[in-house]
Amino acid sequence: MTDHLTIFKARVPEWLVILSVFAVLLSSVLLFALSTADGTAAAGYYGASAYDIQFSLLMFYAAVASFAVVERRFFARVVTKDYLLICIILEILIAYWCYQTREIWLIFALRFLQGIINCGLTSISLNLLFSRLKSEYAKETGYTIFYGMILCVSPVTALFSVPIVENFEYNVVYKAIIFCFLPSAILLFSIMNRVHILRKTPLYKIDWMSFVLFATMLVLIAYVLVYGQQYDWLDDSSILYSIFAILFLFVVSIARQRTLKRPAVDLSIFRSRNFAIGIVFLVILYIIRGAFSLTSSYFINVLSMDSLHANEIMVFNIAGVMVGSIIAIRFLIRQKHLRVLWITGFAFLFAFFFWMCQLFASEAGTDNFYLPLFMQGVGAGMVMSPIVMFIMSSVPENMSQSASSVGVFVRFSTFSLSLAFINFYQLYFKGQHNDALRNTLTLVDFNLPERIKMYQSALSSRGMPHDEAGKVVIGLLNKAVQKQTFLQFCVSYYEWIAVLCFLSIILIALQPVISKTVINLRNKQPSAAGF
Repeated sequence: MTDHLTIFKARVPEWLVILSVFAVLLSSVLLFALSTADGTAAAGYYGASAYDIQFSLLMFYAAVASFAVVERRFFARVVTKDYLLICIILEILIAYWCYQTREIWLIFALRFLQGIINCGLTSISLNLLFSRLKSEYAKETGYTIFYGMILCVSPVTALFSVPIVENFEYNVVYKAIIFCFLPSAILLFSIMNRVHILRKTPLYKIDWMSFVLFATMLVLIAYVLVYGQQYDWLDDSSILYSIFAILFLFVVSIARQRTLKRPAVDLSIFRSRNFAIGIVFLVILYIIRGAFSLTSSYFINVLSMDSLHANEIMVFNIAGVMVGSIIAIRFLIRQKHLRVLWITGFAFLFAFFFWMCQLFASEAGTDNFYLPLFMQGVGAGMVMSPIVMFIMSSVPENMSQSASSVGVFVRFSTFSLSLAFINFYQLYFKGQHNDALRNTLTLVDFNLPERIKMYQSALSSRGMPHDEAGKVVIGLLNKAVQKQTFLQFCVSYYEWIAVLCFLSIILIALQPVISKTVINLRNKQPSAAGF
């Protein structure tokens, strides 16, 4: 950074600086889940399947995860104000292209490009945020705020996009995100000076090959985990070849990193016991977090709420995340009882999933879910940022970038695996429960024919033709069966996740090293998109 210029202009008030940084950061976070905020509407607009919409999200994620290994070099070379301008212009152009097209294959490519640019925007925003936090725990506070925003991304994005989708074509959400970026970016750009936040380094010998290898491998992982169920896994040649390609790229990447003088990922980080412990709990956390999406699906598919109402209820979850994040910051600053923090957080998550198993029903009042949703938010907020910072603090300063790269790879893979688990077990449990329920209806419920005739007569009395009324009754019966089978799937899956939460609490209790690790990010520079 230059000696005579500060990052921001001297007469700009502090509140305006913080507001502009948060506005850009929030726009970047909103872009992450934009393509899946209303999956049904997106699938209908593009003439695609639900799997395609999930894959578009993972394309964005794969780009963020893979570009993180080289992004810092660009940030350190280009003047921060110019870097912001480049990223905003590219982000707006790509969003406008998404607005113009209806081709799903082009959306895949554009979402990947959006992920690359979003990686840079997030990096700028977080580094600017760190520069304004004056305490010695600025990075701990900044990252806790950032991860809290990530935990809230799904409901916030839905609240942003659902009203638009209900009143306009689906593609208008991309136009809306342009108008989110423009005012915040113009404001931030106008109050900045042309300086380097990071020490200027020459832009040469960038490890592009690592980026290409990582990106290709992550895209293939996403393809296998999203489409594997649809194509019957190993029975399909494209899935089989993709798995072989993933294994080949993984081996090549490992061998290459071991031979490089300056590897993108220093594999010696795996010698740290604390790093391995942190990665294990990060995997567990993201499997647990992925299961939370079933709650919104339950509200929509079983309780027949509209998407906007279902996500309005999530305001209680957002409030819980805020409370949990504040508690996490206090524990991190005190540097005491971190194991107690983790156990308490997972205990809240266990209570949520166990409680939801009791609350799941075909009819329920929304007020019954306010407290459980709040508890889930508190638990997630209490463990998300502490686990990430535990991982970063478990490696030396010169390996922090490697730890960040491994962390983002693990997060991406676990997030994709969570989607695959839900897709697979939904069919598995629904098959079991569907067969059991149909057998009950046909073999035990001897009054079923009389009940069908009664419903048919009721419809006929309202003017519906007798034959058509019979078809409608059968359709309603099938819909009721499907609703019950989905409900039973939610209960069964949440029982498994509750067990996983309980086992996590036991594992944490058996690891006293968690409380002995000093959380310190002051001399480390994790990748802004690293988690």
